[in-house]
Parts: sequence; C-alpha cells; structure tokens
Amino acid sequence: MPSATKEELLEKIRQNILLSQVCPELAKGATQLVFGDGNPESAIVFIGEAPGKKEDETGLPFVGAAGKFLNEMLKTIGLIRSDVYITNIVKYRPPNNRDPLPEEKKAFLPYLQRQLEVIRPQLVVTLGRHAASCFLPGLSISSEHGKAKRLTLAFDNDKLSIVLLPLFHPAAALYNGSMRQTLIDDFSRIPMIIKASAAKPNYEQLTLQ
Repeated sequence: MPSATKEELLEKIRQNILLSQVCPELAKGATQLVFGDGNPESAIVFIGEAPGKKEDETGLPFVGAAGKFLNEMLKTIGLIRSDVYITNIVKYRPPNNRDPLPEEKKAFLPYLQRQLEVIRPQLVVTLGRHAASCFLPGLSISSEHGKAKRLTLAFDNDKLSIVLLPLFHPAAALYNGSMRQTLIDDFSRIPMIIKASAAKPNYEQLTLQ
C-alpha cells in the first residue's frame, strides 16, 4: 500500500482539528476553519497569528490587505504564493480581530507542530510577535526581526532542524512607512538564508512551548 502524500497527511490534521473541536467558542464565532494554503513540498513555511475577516470568508490565510502585501514581497524574491506554504498558529478568526489568547495558541500549537512535521521546511518565517513567541518565548520582535536563528524543534517522537526568521507582521507594516521598508529589507534576505541553511551546522535544541 503506497504511503500517504503530504497533502493527505495535512488533510488528516485538518480533519482532526474539526473532530477534536479545538477552541469551540472561537469556532462558534467564525465562519470556517482556516487551515493552510500553498505547496507542502516547499522549503519555506510562513506562519502568522490568526485569520482576519477576508481569511474567515474564504478559508485561506493571508488573502486580505496583509496577504496582498505578502504576495508583493514574495514577487520581489522571485516567488509566488503557490511556491510556499502559509498558515497561522490559531486557525479560527478571533472576534473583532483581537489578538489570539495564550490558551488559544496553546490549543492549536500541536496541530501547527504536525503541519511542520509533515512539510519539513528548511526555513520557517514567523510573521508578527505572536507567531515568533511560539518558538522563542519572550522574543522581542522589535530587536530580533530579520535575524535568522538555527533551531531543532523537538516533537514527541521526531526532531526537525530548521532556520527560523522572525519578521514583523505585514498588517503592522501596511500603514507604517519605516516598518514597511524594514519588513521589505528583512524579506529580501530569504534567498540568502535558504542558500546558507544548506550548510547545516550544529543546531540549538529547542522545544516548542
């Protein structure tokens, strides 16, 4: 019997979220689950914090104004949306686009871990402080943005060596000229980071929390 494809494994994770009724109160106020989108064979995974209004309507992450900005930045490094994989930590829209709560991030984190286990990217790009803090608790996005970090993510029965690149969230940069340029500059380093990550030196051991 052939082994399951990455698409099939990701679909099982999506179904598991629904069957497990993760964050039922959040789900009740949302239109639908926003699981992830893109190429599961990609070397790059982008992780945001939670869906917004447009994402809730379409079921796809990063399709609103912030998503258009993300698409523009991808184009500057020779990529399109279908070349990468995009998801969020929390997969239901919080009411009134409020920040995801710690307990909501904690509830969804195991499913994000499984997504990463299936995709096995070289580079994980976190968009905003909420996403970054899942990998590096206490990280200050204002001082650590654009600084690549080599990590080993420790799962239950598996390990995954990645490079983590914390960036500002595109939504925060939309109406802030200096932050927008900073994000574009940080984003431009992605091809170089991908190339350098092939060297695979020793990785720091880190468990998601």
